[in-house]
Amino acid sequence: MSKNVSEQMVDMLVDAGIKRIYAVTGDSLNHLNDAVRRNGKIEWIHVRHEEVGAYAAAAEAELDGLACCAGSCGPGHVHLINGVYDAHRAHTPLLVIASTINTPEFGTDYFQETNTLKLFDDCSVYNQMIMTPQQAPRMLQNAIQHAISKKGAAVIGLPGDVSELPAEENLTSSQFFFTNPVIRPNDEELQQLADLINTSTKITLFCGIGAEKAHSEVVQLSKYLHAPVGYTFRGKMGIQYNNPNEIGMTGLLGLPSAYHSMHESDLVLLLGTDFPYQAFMPTKNKIVQIDTASERLGRRSQLELGLCGDVRDTLQALIPLLRPKTDDSFLQSQLKLYEKVKENLNVYVKDSGKEKNIQPEFLTDTLCRQATDDAIFTVDTGMSCVWGARFIRATGKRRMLGSFNHGSMANAMPMAIGAALAHPERQVIALCGDGGLSMLMGDLATIHQYNLPVKIIVFNNRTLGMVRLEMQVAGLPDNQTDMINPDFAKIGEAMGITSENIVLPEEVEHAVQRALAHNGPYLLNVFTNPNALALPPKIEFKQVVGMTKAMTKLMLGGKMEEVFDTIKSNYKHLF
Repeated sequence: MSKNVSEQMVDMLVDAGIKRIYAVTGDSLNHLNDAVRRNGKIEWIHVRHEEVGAYAAAAEAELDGLACCAGSCGPGHVHLINGVYDAHRAHTPLLVIASTINTPEFGTDYFQETNTLKLFDDCSVYNQMIMTPQQAPRMLQNAIQHAISKKGAAVIGLPGDVSELPAEENLTSSQFFFTNPVIRPNDEELQQLADLINTSTKITLFCGIGAEKAHSEVVQLSKYLHAPVGYTFRGKMGIQYNNPNEIGMTGLLGLPSAYHSMHESDLVLLLGTDFPYQAFMPTKNKIVQIDTASERLGRRSQLELGLCGDVRDTLQALIPLLRPKTDDSFLQSQLKLYEKVKENLNVYVKDSGKEKNIQPEFLTDTLCRQATDDAIFTVDTGMSCVWGARFIRATGKRRMLGSFNHGSMANAMPMAIGAALAHPERQVIALCGDGGLSMLMGDLATIHQYNLPVKIIVFNNRTLGMVRLEMQVAGLPDNQTDMINPDFAKIGEAMGITSENIVLPEEVEHAVQRALAHNGPYLLNVFTNPNALALPPKIEFKQVVGMTKAMTKLMLGGKMEEVFDTIKSNYKHLF
C-alpha cells in the first residue's frame, strides 16, 4: 500500500532520530497524528497548550540535539510562537510543524487562516510552506539540516489537504548529516592571541555556553596563566565544577567577584559567550572574543581581537604557543574575594526565615544538597532564576535549563516535561515562580497523564518579585505586582499530583526529602519571603537612590512593615 505525505514525513522524522512530537492534535494535524500512531516508532505527546509543547521540545533538543513540536492551523501554531522564539534565541535545533488550512482556501480570509511564512519569519533559520507532495521530503530534509547546522528553529508549513495526498518518491538526499567540524583561527591569528596573552600579567577567562565542551581545556589554560575563571548562567554547569580557579558569575544574576576580576584585569578572554549585559563589561582593558559565529564578535564590547573558532579546538591549538605565568598574586586576590562573597551567601542559607517567609536561598541550597549528581534543573525567569544561578552547584553531570536568552516567564514546568520524557532515568526538578506556574498551570495535567516524575518546587512569594525589584530601583513603588494565589497544593492534588504546602522553615528539609524520594510527580508549594531581593554585583548610585525613593514612597503610603521587612531580609546586601 502506497504511503501518504504524512506517513512519509513520519518515516523521515524517525530516521532523523526524533522520538516524539509535542502537540495538541486537531483538524489539519489529524493525518500526521494518525501516521504517528500507525508508525509506532515515534510518540505523540498530548500537551494542553502548544506553548508548553514548544518549551518541552526545546528542552529535549538542548539535552539531546534535535526535537519536534507541532501546532494545528491558526491558533494552534500561533500558540507555539513563544517557545519557538525561546529555542531559536538559545540556538537550539528545533523542528516546528505548523499545519494550516487546505490550499484552495489560501488568501480568502478563511476560518483560522494565518500566514506561517510571516508569522515565524523572525524566529527561524528555515521557514517554508509545503504545497505539493514532491516538495514534502525535500523541504523536510532541508528544514532538519538547517536546524542542525544553523542551530535554531526550522519551520515547515503543512496544509491539511497536502498531508493526506499520496507521497512522491524523493529523488534527492533523505539522509541527515550531524557534522562535527574542527573550527579554529588560522595560525597567524593564533600567534597574535598568544603574543597578547604572553605580554599580559592579569588575565581573566569569562566562559559561556560555547565553552561547555572545553572544560578541561579551560581549566588547563587557567592554571597555566594563573587566571580566574568567571562564567555566564548558561556556561555555569559546564565550567564551575572541578575548577579551582572559578570565581562565579557576573551580570544581573551574578556575584561581585567575577565582576571585580574582569574589571581589574589587563586582558579578558571571552570564550564562547555572547554575554548581553554591556553595562557589566569592562571598558578600560583589552578584550578578546572567541566564538563560532563571527557575526557576534564585537557587538557587546570593544575588542582588541575577535576570532572565529570553537573554544575547545582553539584552546588545544593555543596552549602550546603560550609561556606559563609564574606570578599568581592576581589570581589569589580574586579567589580571596570570592571566598568572602561565598561566606556572605552562606549567611542567607543559614538564615532559614520564619513562618510563611522561608528564605528562598535556604530552600534552593537544600534542593542542591539533596538532589542527585546528575539531576536536571529547570528554572523560571525571575527570582527563581536568581536562586538557581547562585545556589545550585554544578557537578559535571547536572544540567540547568531556562529561558536564558528570551527571558520568558513560565518556562520551568514545560521544560521539565521535555526533560523527564527524554531522560526518565534522571531526577528532574522544576524551580517555578508562582507567577510562572500560574501562566501555564493547565499542563500539570500533562505531567499526571504521562506520570512524569517531575518535582515541582513553587517559590510562592506572592509577588512578581523581579518586576517589583525593577520598579523599586527605578524609584517607583511597586504597583500591581502582588499576587493573590490559589492553593497550589490543592490544585496539584486535583490534577492527580501528590502535593503539599510548606509554611515553616523547619519543614523544608524533610519536605524536600519526601518530594525527591517519591516515585512519581510531586509539588511543593513553599511560602517564601517576598522581600528577599537579588541585588546585582554592580549597584549604581542611581539604583540606590531609586530604592531609597521607592522605600520612602512606601512609607508615606503607610507600608512601614513591608519596608522594615525588606531591610531586615537583605541587610547583608544593603550594608
